[in-house]
Amino acid sequence: MFWLLLLAGYCGLALVNNSVAQKPALQIIQKPRYYGAITGFPVSIQCLVTGSVKYQWYWAAQHNASNKEPLPGRRENIQTVENTLHILNLRLEDSGVYFCKANDTWGPGTGVKVARNITVTQVQYRTKLKDGLMIFQGLLLAVCIAALLLRKQDLLENTDSIYEEPETDHIYEGLAIETCGGGLYEELSVYAQVDGAEAPWE
Repeated sequence: MFWLLLLAGYCGLALVNNSVAQKPALQIIQKPRYYGAITGFPVSIQCLVTGSVKYQWYWAAQHNASNKEPLPGRRENIQTVENTLHILNLRLEDSGVYFCKANDTWGPGTGVKVARNITVTQVQYRTKLKDGLMIFQGLLLAVCIAALLLRKQDLLENTDSIYEEPETDHIYEGLAIETCGGGLYEELSVYAQVDGAEAPWE
C-alpha cells in the first residue's frame, strides 16, 4: 500500500511539472519606455526577448488604440535592424506609441513625443510678446474701470442737480409791497377805482 501511494505521488509531481514547463509566456521588454525629442534628431528603440524570435514593429497614435500601423510601411525615415527600431530625422508626425510584436505577443510600447526645434531668440521673442500682451490687458482693464467710475460719478452729479432744493426768494423777486401807515397789511381801498373810470391801460 505504501508503494502505491508513493507511485501516485510521483505521477502527480510529473503532471504538475509538465503543466508548468509546457510553454512559458513570452516576456517582451522595450527600452526606453518614453522618448522626448526635438525634430531632426534620431531615436532608437530596443525590443528585448529571450531566445530567437521574429520581430515586427507597429505604430499607433495612442497607447490604447485598436488599429496599429505596421512599420516601416510608408515612412522612409524608419529602419528596423533585428530587434532595434531606428527613427532617423524625427518629424512632428512621428509622435505616437511604437509597439514590438514577437511570436504574436505584444510589447508594452514606447511613447515618442516630438517637439518643434526652436532657438533661444525665438523663445525670448515669444516671452516678450506674452509679457507685452499681459501689460496691455492690464492697462485696458484699468481704462475700463476708470471709465465706469467716471460714468457713475457723472450720473450721481446729474441726479443731484435734478433734485436741487429751489430758493424761495426768487419767486417774489422784483415785487415791492407798499405799506400804508405802517400797517401790516396793505390798504387796498386806496387803489380802488371809481365806477366808470377807465383803466389807464385801456
